[in-house]
Amino acid sequence: MKWLLTFVAGAVLGAAALFVFLRQLPQDAAPVVAVAPAVTPAASTGPMAALPAAPVVQTDLTEADLPLRPAAQEFPLVAPLAAGSEPVPAQKLLVPVEGIQASALTDTFDQPRGKERHHEALDIMAPKGSKVLAVADGKLVKLFNSKPGGLTIYQFDPSEKFAYYYAHLDRYAEGIKEGMPLKRGDLIGYVGSTGNADPAAPHLHFAVVELTAEKQWWKGTPLNPYPLLGN
Repeated sequence: MKWLLTFVAGAVLGAAALFVFLRQLPQDAAPVVAVAPAVTPAASTGPMAALPAAPVVQTDLTEADLPLRPAAQEFPLVAPLAAGSEPVPAQKLLVPVEGIQASALTDTFDQPRGKERHHEALDIMAPKGSKVLAVADGKLVKLFNSKPGGLTIYQFDPSEKFAYYYAHLDRYAEGIKEGMPLKRGDLIGYVGSTGNADPAAPHLHFAVVELTAEKQWWKGTPLNPYPLLGN
């Protein structure tokens, strides 16, 4: 019995000593949980949020006319003749816009266009859609659509010494085609502002050229149309 009491007392003392030992050990630190920093949301911009503005393309419409040639750098002008020595068509040319009198025209042939050239044509201001008429008998040799001139027509006179040039047309007359004969007064197109013409100022750009021996529709010596026109 004595040995049993001794055993129990030893067990109790051992348990007490173990408890005290465990109490003295350092406690494990609590795990640290990384917390992502709070992100403040940007203010909502909505569907109409400001975006980078598209570049504004400025179109210079101050130069409303064009050189006579579609590519002046490729086909240089023939040097003009001395004043008063220019050849002229055999008869006065019809004013090429219906309803416009010769007395109402303004001579714009020698007006400067930039620093390097002069106009070399006549501007006939008229409402868009006004009828454009052939100034004389001849042949339609070229229908041409260019960036500066828009819809254009080149006509040769019967002798093929002169070419007549009509530019900035709104549209061609129905049925016209290259190679067809033209009579003075035939309807060939309508006044417009195609090409580099100012849309607010529709007009016919009309030019007369003395052709070279090669009779190329894009080459020749410009003549002033103003004194050549009459009703």
